[in-house]
Order: sequence, then structure tokens, then C-alpha cells
Amino acid sequence: MENEPLIDNALKTELSALYRAEDRHYHNLAHIEAMLALAGDYRALLGDPEAVEAAIWFHDAIYDSRAKDNEAQSAALAEKRLADRIDAGRLCRISAMILATATHQLPQFDDAAATRDASLFLDMDLSILGAAPDAFDAYERSVRREYDWVEEAMWRSGRGAVLKNFLARPHIFHTEEFRQRFEPQARLNIARSLETLQKSS
Repeated sequence: MENEPLIDNALKTELSALYRAEDRHYHNLAHIEAMLALAGDYRALLGDPEAVEAAIWFHDAIYDSRAKDNEAQSAALAEKRLADRIDAGRLCRISAMILATATHQLPQFDDAAATRDASLFLDMDLSILGAAPDAFDAYERSVRREYDWVEEAMWRSGRGAVLKNFLARPHIFHTEEFRQRFEPQARLNIARSLETLQKSS
């Protein structure tokens, strides 16, 4: 059991099927692969790279744009699928990281390494905000398609509130590494997006 990978091929197949659902335009397998690539880039900084990889695989496993409890449902699925593979402490950390994607506030861990892992994990999830402008614009269009049931005026005010919240934070990203790499571009992208939302209203 100790040498078994936490996310084995059977689990990857099961989760990949969820991420391939037709109504997922952004929260799909490409998003997971992008985060896994970042986890590879920063692997040397991670205290428990396998736990971070598990959190990446599960964090959007349940995704319904009309639901308010996707993160809780995804964390519950992780707890169910991983319960017999790891100890309770690690599972608790994975679950807490997944739940934290609801607000992108850091979970309260007693352990500095766990806090660092959670910081990097949350930053990986938001790295799209600091992508090149065309990639960011494609992301914004994809998220809009996931919420195509929301009427335009509601979408503009809701999306605007989310983006303003990020812009109002002293830092969008938790870690120095991601601030240096993504923060300046993220602020430009978000400001531009807000301008577009306000113009069209």
C-alpha cells in the first residue's frame, strides 16, 4: 500500500471522465493538467507533493455552476475515494485544501509545511488570472459559457464582484513565487475585464 500512488490510473480514469463532461468549458481536464504542470514546476517547494496532486485531481471533481456546494461535494468525494489509501491526517489536509478553493483563503494548519503546500496549491488554481491576455480572455469566455443560464445583467454584476474582490486584496497570490510570476499581469487582466463588464452594462 505504501508504494501505491495516491492517484493511480483507475482513479485518474474515473476523475478524467467527470472532467470531460460537456458542460465544462473551463473546469475541465485542461485546467487539471495545467495545475499538475505547475505542481511539477514547484515540486521542490512542496512538503507533500502527492497530497497536493491529489487535491488538484479532486478539487473540481464535482462541478455544477448552479450549485453552491461544489467544493464540499468534491472534498467528500476525495474523502470517500482516498480513505483506505492514506492516514486520516493527510486526508484531512487534502480535504481542507479542496474546501479552501471556495474562498481562496488559506486553511488554518498548525504545520508550516502544510500551510506552504496549501498556499502553492491555491496559487496554482488562480494562475490563469495572470496568464497572457489572450489566454485570460479565453478563460473568461469559457467561464461565461459555464454560466450561460445566468442572464447578462446578473452575470456582469456577479462576475464584477468576484473580480473586484481579488483586486481589493493586498495580494492575489499567497506565495512570493507566484506573486513575482503572475501578480502584475493578473492585476492588468482583471482591471481590463472589469472595464469590459462595466462598458457593456
